[in-house]
Amino acid sequence: MQNLKRKINMGFRVTEEEQQLVRQRMDDLGIRNLRAYLLKMALNGYVINLDMSEINECSRLLRTVSNNVNQIARHANTIGAVYADDMTAIKNRLDEVWQQQNKIINSLAKVIEVV
Repeated sequence: MQNLKRKINMGFRVTEEEQQLVRQRMDDLGIRNLRAYLLKMALNGYVINLDMSEINECSRLLRTVSNNVNQIARHANTIGAVYADDMTAIKNRLDEVWQQQNKIINSLAKVIEVV
């Protein structure tokens, strides 16, 4: 207990309805830790919930492109040539990555506008 960074305990009472509202807001944000939620709200007054699905999709697309590039590099090292179809496939995948990246940037811009 001597090594605790936060040594001061703060607490307050709420009604059952208030407790349900707090729990509902935590559920909406996907937060399970009551202490973390209350501390964040007390210090900042808001919690930002980021939807990471677009970033996950971008990561998936980058893995796909990386796999394609590796396959083409192996093929080029073996045969000494690269097929135009392979290059077109990479270009199409890269276009998908850029589109996904633009979605992410636009989403983040909207979050920044709100804050």
